[in-house]
Amino acid sequence: MVRKEIVRKEEFHEGDWDLARRKHFTMLLTSKMRKALTRFKDREHEFRVYVDPIASRYKKADESIEVISNNVLNQRFRANSPVKSVITKDSKETPAIQLCDLMLGAVMETWHKKTNNTTKKFIRDCIAKHLGWDALEYDTKPHERKFNIWYFHDPVREQRQVQSQKVCLLYPYA
Repeated sequence: MVRKEIVRKEEFHEGDWDLARRKHFTMLLTSKMRKALTRFKDREHEFRVYVDPIASRYKKADESIEVISNNVLNQRFRANSPVKSVITKDSKETPAIQLCDLMLGAVMETWHKKTNNTTKKFIRDCIAKHLGWDALEYDTKPHERKFNIWYFHDPVREQRQVQSQKVCLLYPYA
């Protein structure tokens, strides 16, 4: 999660919100993949990324994410382009993206304190319970593998406003 007020678009993004959003999204994905490549050095890696249509005036935003991510990762790992594809799919046709939308919506509603709808509150509470949390008001530790809430802040301009919480899954995986 990146709040608009901390993005220094004039300084780093040519004054352009669209460019800033694409850069941040690429950095997020590349960071997550870098961690997997570092943690599991002995494994062969192949990343396929499925995204909802990217809100951008640049028609090939998905392709640029793939190319830039591979370039960044190959500089460090010489991994022979571990990002095999970044594919735009409509979430209406993709259950996995629908699930991500549901979880993201629950987190965003919690952080923005937008609704008191009892069904939505039940879903937020259920997700928090499965993470071992009392609410979705936290972000995750950087090393979490299966569920991440990344809260970006500007350490130069502000104190961190969110507490990181360790994920303790209700049903742990092996």
